[in-house]
Amino acid sequence: MTKTAAPLPSSPSSPPLVAGLLLAAGGGRRLGGRPKALLPYRGRPLVEHAVRVLREGGCAVVHVVLGAAAERVRERAELAGCVVVENPGWDGGMGSSLRVGLASLAADPRGVDAALVSLVDQPGIGAAAVARVRGAYGARDALAAASYGGRRGHPVLFGADRWAGVAAGAEGDRGARDYLAAHRDAVALVECGDVAEPFDIDTEADLYRLEG
Repeated sequence: MTKTAAPLPSSPSSPPLVAGLLLAAGGGRRLGGRPKALLPYRGRPLVEHAVRVLREGGCAVVHVVLGAAAERVRERAELAGCVVVENPGWDGGMGSSLRVGLASLAADPRGVDAALVSLVDQPGIGAAAVARVRGAYGARDALAAASYGGRRGHPVLFGADRWAGVAAGAEGDRGARDYLAAHRDAVALVECGDVAEPFDIDTEADLYRLEG
């Protein structure tokens, strides 16, 4: 069996590669089964907006994890330039999508130094918040998160040295919460409450936030 060499980290002379990791697999159970990636936002699928935010925030490399209605998302959304992967176990919760996404980043031959994780259903978090959290990268063991009035939220930055630990604890809908709680003293909180709103699009009552 031929073994694939692990991607090398960025050389000391090159800037670190902080890639965006967009979790966009949700099926929208409380939205009548409408996949969140395909919710209309400003005339286009919501997933396109989320990708654009990551890019405008400084993530030139973006990996997108799809799940529910993945084929329809690929057909309708413009995701050119993204690494798109599918999570066949998406209905098991966000944790499985996080594991799939981190595995995709680990296999990226460009040698990704950190993952900046965002959620497709948070359109109130824009490029300014992404750029702030991305700026917290210092080394491959970096651990940072946006905060809103002192409360931790998204996006979250994981240096590559932490991916194995994050993936090991990513179960159900808890995602990386247990890992972040266990390492709370190492998490650099980056206040973003002045530039972003961390609401989720979870229910029919939230859909008004996509208007306009």
